[in-house]
Amino acid sequence: MMKVHRELGCGFLEKVYQEALEREFIAEGIPFQREVNLKIYYRGVPLQQEYIADFVCYGKIIVELKAISKLSDNEKAQVINYLKATGYELGILANFGETSLKTERFCNIKKQLNNE
Repeated sequence: MMKVHRELGCGFLEKVYQEALEREFIAEGIPFQREVNLKIYYRGVPLQQEYIADFVCYGKIIVELKAISKLSDNEKAQVINYLKATGYELGILANFGETSLKTERFCNIKKQLNNE
């Protein structure tokens, strides 16, 4: 992510950073899926509404990109909800919209507690 930010800086649309990061993942040999539909279940039944994660890496890490002036609780909640919906253990939120790249990591605590 840092390579993308160093090259492009801030000010581009999220889709630009998404495409550039995809190229970095390929160059680095990082397995990923782009714009992954995430099912949401209610009482064991899938809902029609789905989330779309920017990337899922290694089949278990959600990477969500933003290009906004400052991250808020809404963007953080989005990643936390993605983790709840999927049961994945790790989510990374990266904001390319600030002068320096801002990243936050989120862990699915419920998933970790169930594995102990």
